[in-house]
Amino acid sequence: MADGVSVADIITPVYVPNETVYSFFPLNGVTNCQCISEAKPLLGVQVTELVDGIFIACTINHSVVDGTSFWHFFNSWSEISRGSDCISKLPVLERGFLSDSEYFPSRLPLWSIEPSGTHTPPPNLRQRVFHFTKENIAKLKAKANAEIGSTNKISSLQAILSHIWRSFTRNRSLDPDEEVHFMLGMGVRQRLQPPLPPEYFGNAAQVLGEFASMKARDQLEQGLGNVALKMNKFIAAYTDEKIKNFLESWGKNPEILTWDSLPTKNNACFVSSSPRFNFYGNDFGWGRPIAVRSGPANKAAEGKITLFAGVEEGSVDVEACFLPETLQDQI
Repeated sequence: MADGVSVADIITPVYVPNETVYSFFPLNGVTNCQCISEAKPLLGVQVTELVDGIFIACTINHSVVDGTSFWHFFNSWSEISRGSDCISKLPVLERGFLSDSEYFPSRLPLWSIEPSGTHTPPPNLRQRVFHFTKENIAKLKAKANAEIGSTNKISSLQAILSHIWRSFTRNRSLDPDEEVHFMLGMGVRQRLQPPLPPEYFGNAAQVLGEFASMKARDQLEQGLGNVALKMNKFIAAYTDEKIKNFLESWGKNPEILTWDSLPTKNNACFVSSSPRFNFYGNDFGWGRPIAVRSGPANKAAEGKITLFAGVEEGSVDVEACFLPETLQDQI
């Protein structure tokens, strides 16, 4: 129970009250590898009673599931809680798409899963949620396509991400010649050939270690359309061949990705989650959700962006974790 904390205390402030929200999440500070080396849980659930509501928080090992599988689990749990005799979408556990490789299942050397030190994030990182209405998203998409002479090449999500990327580059006041980077956790289910079923239960997301990159000057001067086109080409490059080559290479030489191992962490944005996930269709018997917030995972430096569907149909919420001086301006 969170004595004296109301729903409004969480969703009304301009900045997310990190200390309060993070306390609602279990397994804070536990890394994926510690579930192997120290037998930490793969899943933690915490239900906190507020003055006038309920906060349901889950922490799950990202090595086991991606966002699609996590929300499959969460949506199914909601169905069962409402008294359903069976879940509407049964999980698919088949791993046949890896059967041709001699390197799976992979074996990580013990030295590679031992903690090499704890990264200390900047103490003053703040979070702010920016709301994009359906109408504003349509305007961004139309503007991006018009600037490159297209009718529909740039998707709504690409237009949003490009707008965010340019906005935070501007608000950071970077050197015009500095390279700024954009990293994206990519779901690959439908990019594999043949595609994986939507109900595949596992981790089918990749960060290939590559970035969409531009000089700060070019990004701000070339306009939304050109930045969105750069984003479009970056995303389109995730082909079946590239995904499988990455899996094969990683299987031969498995390497654990950490925030500190990223050479561009101080001038990059990293995006995770998706507005396509079913956030607001869940009902555990207390009614539909009214807001979504995330815990402290993967927020070791400024630049973490988490995408959620908005409450209104067609809207998108962007949860941005940056230094206060970056967040003080509107995007």
